[in-house]
Amino acid sequence: METIEYLLNITAIMLLIPVCVIFLQVIFAYLPGSRESVSISTNTKIAVLVPAHDEAEGITTTINSILPQLKPGDRLLVVADNCMDNTAAVAIAKGAEVIKRFDHDNRGKGFALDFGIRFLAQNPPEVVVIVDADCTVEDNAISKLVAYSVRRDRPVQCLYLMLSPHEAGLEGKIIEFAWIVRNLVRPLGYARLGLPCQLMGSGMAFPWSAIKNINLANGNLVEDMKLGIDLSKSGKSPIFYENALVTSYFPNTSEAQSVQRTRWEHGHLGMMLSQVPQLFGLGIIRGNKNMVAMALDLCVPPLALLVVIQGGFLMLVTFAGTMGISYLPLLISLVATVMLVLSIFMAWWGWARHVISPTSFFLIPIYVLSKIPHYLKFLFNRQKQWVRTDRKNRMD
Repeated sequence: METIEYLLNITAIMLLIPVCVIFLQVIFAYLPGSRESVSISTNTKIAVLVPAHDEAEGITTTINSILPQLKPGDRLLVVADNCMDNTAAVAIAKGAEVIKRFDHDNRGKGFALDFGIRFLAQNPPEVVVIVDADCTVEDNAISKLVAYSVRRDRPVQCLYLMLSPHEAGLEGKIIEFAWIVRNLVRPLGYARLGLPCQLMGSGMAFPWSAIKNINLANGNLVEDMKLGIDLSKSGKSPIFYENALVTSYFPNTSEAQSVQRTRWEHGHLGMMLSQVPQLFGLGIIRGNKNMVAMALDLCVPPLALLVVIQGGFLMLVTFAGTMGISYLPLLISLVATVMLVLSIFMAWWGWARHVISPTSFFLIPIYVLSKIPHYLKFLFNRQKQWVRTDRKNRMD
């Protein structure tokens, strides 16, 4: 009986940690931010790197949103990676510089980025900006992003939002809400505390000195998250800048959405298991608060999974309490559950009421329950190889 009580107490405390992290992030996201203005020197050499795999249908929109923001001497480099369509020809016609890469054994965005960085090394810029080939860059976003990176001499992640298609149902809106929590609310809270953020895959600026020696050539499912961790270990933790915006759309089809979510979520869980202990330990040893903060942020699982785990554990300790086992884990779990519910409600209230109506908000638990088989798949049939999301039905 004592062993069971001990295990339940330890588990309750372990689950309380990620809940506390997300709760504090949401609370501090409500604080007003700095109103500092940023201006970029006309002498700063910029290269915008766009990895592209079979993106002929949508890359025109991306290029058209980038080119007007570049000054003479800046470069827009598209890496046509293992393309079977005319991505390269379309990009060239729109005014981009294009290099082609063919390597069917080494597939994934990380390999394409590494190929682009090695090419840029022949005439390196001062700052590299990475934008995905299915994104639209808001006016002046590049100059603001680069200026902030130069000022802070750090990698910078801008606000990167993915939007649900106009005809998306409740599931699509909930996915968009989860993305807002992950890519806006949580990093904003950390930014208010002067802490770093995870990289999100698009709308990222890097001082050349920070990225030139980082190993990008990998097929990791979440290469952006790995890059942020590697930069943190090197002493250059990324920081969040909310005043520059890059947007994209989720796929229209449920099959494409499933592929995309599986890659992100399985990749995230894999990074949690492999990197959190190491990153936390290195941060403690080095006395580096940014590494510790990154580890704590990384230990927060996907929002739906966190709700499933916390809800399931609450039921378990409630049953244990009725069986005469200590009520302490139940008390801890109740506190964690209340904090988690408050976090979700506050995030919705502050940043997502335009996405999910009040009526639909209370249907979120149904969606969460539908995700349980998806997470069981991680235990028994985990995705380990990079798979491209089909964009044929993505909105421009």
